[in-house]
Parts: sequence; C-alpha cells; structure tokens
Amino acid sequence: MRTDAQNWHNLTRHLTMDHTTKLSTKGQVVLPKSLRTAHRWKPGMEFVIQEQDDGILLLPKAATKSGTWNKLIGCLAYSGRRKSIRQMDAAVAAAARSRK
Repeated sequence: MRTDAQNWHNLTRHLTMDHTTKLSTKGQVVLPKSLRTAHRWKPGMEFVIQEQDDGILLLPKAATKSGTWNKLIGCLAYSGRRKSIRQMDAAVAAAARSRK
C-alpha cells in the first residue's frame, strides 16, 4: 500500500519540470532558485527526508503552532495602541453589521 507522500510524488512527477543538482563533498544539495522561489522556501527551513524505493522524497517540515503564530503576528501591519478583547469584539460586530 502506498503512502500519501508516495502518491503525491507519483502525481507531481509528471506535472513538474525536472531539475539537476549535485551532491557536495559535505553532503549538501542545492535546491534550484526557481524551486525555492516557487515554494517560498527560505534559508534555514527544515525538511523531512523519506527514503523511497527509487530515491528520496524531500518534504517541508510542518511548522509548529507557535512558529505559525509568530509568523502570523509578524505579518500584521497594525502599529497603534493595543486593543482589548471587548474592543476587538465590538469592531468585528460592527464590520459584520455593515456587510449585511
């Protein structure tokens, strides 16, 4: 029985372009810039390596909840005074009323 990762690999193998890279003397592999850009992979990103019958499968490591939350907070553009939960609830309710 094939895993989800194997099924995904078999599906995407026919839909994507092949890229070539080399293994360095330190055991490092450089991912082509076009792939890094397309997938928004940044330096320091961690990957899970799964051994397959015909090679390896490289998967981005799932972000932890705290990592995801910290990234979300960093995306916010608000720079004013902090709002209370009551103020935020009132603002959400007002926006919902204005959309009716």
